[in-house]
Amino acid sequence: MDWKAYYEAHITDAAQAVQHIKSGDRVVLGHAVGEPPYLVDAMVANAAAYENVEIVHMVAKGKAEYCKPEYAKNFRHNAMFVGPTTKEAIAQGRGDFTPCFFSEVPQLFATDLPLDVALVQVTPPNAEGKCSLGVSVDYTLPAIRCAKTVIAQVNACMPWTEGESLVDVTDIDWFVRHDEPIIANQPPKIGPVEEAIGRNVASLVPDGATLQLGIGAIPDAVLLFLKHKKDLGIHSEMFSDGVVELAEAGVITNAKKTLHPGKYVATFLMGSQRLYDFANNNPDVYMAPVDYVNDPFVIAQNDNMISINSCVQVDFMGQVASETIGQTQISGTGGQVDFIRGAARSKGGKAIIAMPSTVKGKISKIVPQLDNGAAVTTSRNDVDYVVTEYGVAKLKGRTLRQRAQALIAIAHPDFREELMEEFHRRFPG
Repeated sequence: MDWKAYYEAHITDAAQAVQHIKSGDRVVLGHAVGEPPYLVDAMVANAAAYENVEIVHMVAKGKAEYCKPEYAKNFRHNAMFVGPTTKEAIAQGRGDFTPCFFSEVPQLFATDLPLDVALVQVTPPNAEGKCSLGVSVDYTLPAIRCAKTVIAQVNACMPWTEGESLVDVTDIDWFVRHDEPIIANQPPKIGPVEEAIGRNVASLVPDGATLQLGIGAIPDAVLLFLKHKKDLGIHSEMFSDGVVELAEAGVITNAKKTLHPGKYVATFLMGSQRLYDFANNNPDVYMAPVDYVNDPFVIAQNDNMISINSCVQVDFMGQVASETIGQTQISGTGGQVDFIRGAARSKGGKAIIAMPSTVKGKISKIVPQLDNGAAVTTSRNDVDYVVTEYGVAKLKGRTLRQRAQALIAIAHPDFREELMEEFHRRFPG
């Protein structure tokens, strides 16, 4: 049977497709804006047919209705990264959180978390019978390889991306054709605090550097202050619209990259339609699974690798809490540690934690010790630079006393006096 005959024979509708999910199954959803909303809606509509179906994923950008209290007996969410639509289910005990590095998720699917069903989203097939995973290769491609049953929403709105983004139609069991816009992210608001942080971070970025950036106001603010730089490159877990702007301005060329020169390397994309149009059929955008893109030893092959991440708190020792507020899980480790360790091994690399000095001017994010129960995301041995709107603290090679002094110097002025009082109690003499 040729691929066209296979494809036509395995086209079905969403209601029929989700009947292949059985009670007790572990179901993984395509990641972030690669989630197949039409299939997820059909699965939730069929909830009465299920008991205790485990829904596994990282960032949820869809509605996550399977987390609602009324579906507690039908679905249980297992989060590897908690978000706004899933954190209530975790906090109220209708879901669970599994700590992990993003780079190790494919290995978990192959070992400790075997998959029954993968719900993914792909482009229509090309003339060779291959579909592109578009904006989400990350753990989605490994999930296709691991799951017993793969159901794909075929969406003509999905951008065609290159690299290791392609799957044969014969690797997919069922196809549901449904076109709809890819989930878009609204651009964040950048205020004076974010601008000051962006300016301070940009001062650490040399011409020719390769960047890892997240999404949000701080990464976008950093990009604002890189417009005078030359020949920057991208090797990042993900990138968004700010990269497109600098690419169109000729600032990001990828020309100086020592790994994949000329290529924007990422494992997933998330932004507006402008980003998706930029990536569509762009041979310079190289998408690959997360166990490659986020592998610290791969990252380190980029000279002058600059990783930029954010956090919730930093304590006097340099311990970084990025995913919890006290005992409450609000996000996940993601790729922060992967890239911090990769940048540390890079020739000329720098790992940067960038954050506002306070929470809305009321709570200092630089603290003598982390909140009770907070998880340490990045250890004190890994942290290098910490940046706030008040400056840059270099921590590697510094004693505990010197670290505390450097951090207090970039804390909000309103909190420095009480931080110094605690400093003198902690470090007498």
